[in-house]
Parts: sequence; C-alpha cells; structure tokens
Amino acid sequence: MIRKITSIQNKEIKWLLQLQEKSRNRRKEGVFVIEGQREIELALKGNYIPVQLYYLPEKIEFDKVLAYSKITDDPAAITELNQEVYEKLAYRSSTEGIIGVFKSKNHELDDLELNSESPLILIAEAPEKPGNIGALLRTADAAAVDAVIIANPKTDLYNPNIIRSSVGCIFTNQIATGSTTEIISYLKRQNVNIYTAALQASENYYDIDFTEASAIVVGTEATGLSDEWIENADRNIIIPMHGEIDSMNVSVAAGILIFEAKRQRITRA
Repeated sequence: MIRKITSIQNKEIKWLLQLQEKSRNRRKEGVFVIEGQREIELALKGNYIPVQLYYLPEKIEFDKVLAYSKITDDPAAITELNQEVYEKLAYRSSTEGIIGVFKSKNHELDDLELNSESPLILIAEAPEKPGNIGALLRTADAAAVDAVIIANPKTDLYNPNIIRSSVGCIFTNQIATGSTTEIISYLKRQNVNIYTAALQASENYYDIDFTEASAIVVGTEATGLSDEWIENADRNIIIPMHGEIDSMNVSVAAGILIFEAKRQRITRA
C-alpha cells in the first residue's frame, strides 16, 4: 500500500513547510527540500541521498518516483499527495509533481577534490541574495570550474530560492564554505593564485594570465571585497567600465572573469 497524505493539517506537511521556510530547521535536522524532476535528478547525480519523496499522481507516475528512490543504497520512503496538499508545498506554478527531502552535505574546505594541476576556483565573499548565488552557481556550472567557495556566507545554501534560481546547479558544483581567513589560508596551502575583483590598484582582467591555478574572487556590489582579500591577493583585477556607473551585478562580473580564464586555457591547450 502506498502511503497517502490528504490534509494540509497533517503534521508531516507542517514539518515540510518548516524545512522550506526556516534555515534553523534545515541545519538542526541535516535535511532540506527539493522540488522538481530536473533538480532531483541532478541531486541524485551529485550523490545526494533522498530521505522522503512526495508525489502528485496526476503529474508523475509512481514507477518513475520509485526509480528515483532506488538510485541510492538508502531507498526513500514514498508518499502520495493530493492536489491541495501538493499545491500547499509547491513553490512553482508549473509543477512537475515531485518533492523530495534529501540529506544535506558538509561543505568543508578540506573535502574539496582539486584533481586538476591548475584548478580554476570561483569565490564569492558574503553574497546574500539567493538570486545572485543561484546565478553564480549557474555560471560556475556552465564554465565547469573546479570548485565554488562561499566566504562568510550570509544565506543557507539549501534555501529553496537558491536551489530554484540555480536550476539545480547547487548539486552540480563542488561547493565549500568558510571564513575569509580560512579560505585564504587554504588557497595558499594549495598554491592557488588569488585574483580579486577590486577598484583599487587594479589591472585590466584581460592582462592577467589565468592559465595557472587560479581563484577569482568577487564581492558584493554594495561593499566590494574586504581588505583582507585585497591585502592577500596576488593581483587585483578590474573590468573596465565605459558607461556612467562603476560596478555591475556580481554574477555578471564573475561570468566575464571566469570565461576569460576559460578562453585563455582553451587557447593555450
């Protein structure tokens, strides 16, 4: 018999809503919520382990949900929802009929696997807006960087808005978090050059050689990077601005710098 939930007052539904809304609950329980077939498939591909799967039979067949649950050694429990309950949980209007609870991962710096001799790493200091974080992760995935590191994170990585805005790329990137001090120490131990996007004493980004081990570091539009990054950088770099403003969206800036690094590497190869 397939377990079914038909009331939005069910304790399990209230638990799911709390997981979606409160980072404290996600951290305490070590789990988070994913909505959508593509996102769940990417999470499974990224070796995330499902705990529970909930589905709407009008939108997705049970056999497909069952296949998702059997991909790992720890098969997820499966629960059928009715339309009312599913719509209460779903963030998207164009729903795909499946929601999962997955185990969180630890994002420790020492767990990163830098298999390349010249890794390319994207670092963002204190990004706060989920949309910007999601866009950074999409850029990192598109460029196939070796790792993404968030310094002094202000937003829970498993915030549903980050998962949604990254289109599941939170699961396709190697991600670590840490303080600025910890990350700088890590990069120096790994012999990775630090290139900080800054306005002060900066060189044009296209004059920099990104073909060696490189970390490209970006800050927020409002405050830029902290002095600690600027002082520890191998080079400070700038994207020349030809209009009236002197800054651009952090994800756009990161995309320009990352793809210049990729261009150089492809050309040299």
